[in-house]
Amino acid sequence: MRKFDYSFLNNGLLPASLVNLTANISSLKTMAGVRKDEYKQIFTELEAVAKVQSIKSSNAIEGIVTSDERIAAIVNQNSAPLNHNEAEIAGYRDALNEIHLGFEHIDFRNRDILRLHEMMMSFAGYEYGGQYKTDDNVILEIDSDGNRRVRFRPTPAAETPKAMEQLELAYLEACSDANVNQLLLIPCIILDFLCVHPFRDGNGRMSRLLSLLLLYKNGFDAGKYVSFEEQINKYKAYYYESLRQSSDGWESGENSYFPFIENFLSMLYMCYKELDKRFAVVHGKKITKKARVEATILNSLTPLSKAEICKIHPDVSPTTVEAVLGAMVKSGAIKRIGESRATRYIKV
Repeated sequence: MRKFDYSFLNNGLLPASLVNLTANISSLKTMAGVRKDEYKQIFTELEAVAKVQSIKSSNAIEGIVTSDERIAAIVNQNSAPLNHNEAEIAGYRDALNEIHLGFEHIDFRNRDILRLHEMMMSFAGYEYGGQYKTDDNVILEIDSDGNRRVRFRPTPAAETPKAMEQLELAYLEACSDANVNQLLLIPCIILDFLCVHPFRDGNGRMSRLLSLLLLYKNGFDAGKYVSFEEQINKYKAYYYESLRQSSDGWESGENSYFPFIENFLSMLYMCYKELDKRFAVVHGKKITKKARVEATILNSLTPLSKAEICKIHPDVSPTTVEAVLGAMVKSGAIKRIGESRATRYIKV
């Protein structure tokens, strides 16, 4: 059985790029914490938007989709699921809400992992929710000609309960080591979870839920306000490539965690950078929605579309963005370039 050993995180031979990345994330985390105390309402609005994006993106990665309107209705519990995909989405909603509301009381322990999985699978009515796999599974890949091959063989079903117990204990041991950077440990745990592949179904979605859980427990909560899952979905080709590289040789303990660590932390860094954009553009002004939109366009070196501004400020309605842009054009502060969907705005 594969042994879980994270002592390499404490040997002083970590790549400088990873050390720098963790330092940058920690700096942005501190800044976000200060702003959260001062601008609670903005963070509340961002959390509501990010939750919808997280539930949509994490399921979309697995091919579980519905319309944006239905996603919003399910997330806000304004409608019951209408089909199987929506039942899967509702289950993820419940598990994510559990983490958002009670992460302090949930641990990376088998009992909590199984409970979260049961919650995630319950709406869809799966009888194996909350149970480790009873049959061996394989991870397949299909080439451009449609030919299948086994890319990875996870831990056999008979060994899975023991492997998950060992993974839990290895995590607890590494957590107690003050010389181990927890931000580097988390992606290692997630990679090993994915390589064990302990469930018959839902391993990918569970890995993202557990990522958020461990990040939140260590104070890195940018994923609450800028969807971590959306970043993965947006760059999933890079995500899967890093997973492929870091799982190569995993069974014999000869794999390198570094590609997956770098990808994981890069996604988290982008979350913090996106969160920083909501505020850094303002330069000391009172942070109203109007001021944020004005500062975004005035500080941009390139023309921006209304859609691009809405993406930077997902908690600001398109109507408000349009009104602010119209007033700025009228005052002569910015000018309009192009027409219809090609319309962009730039500082005069």
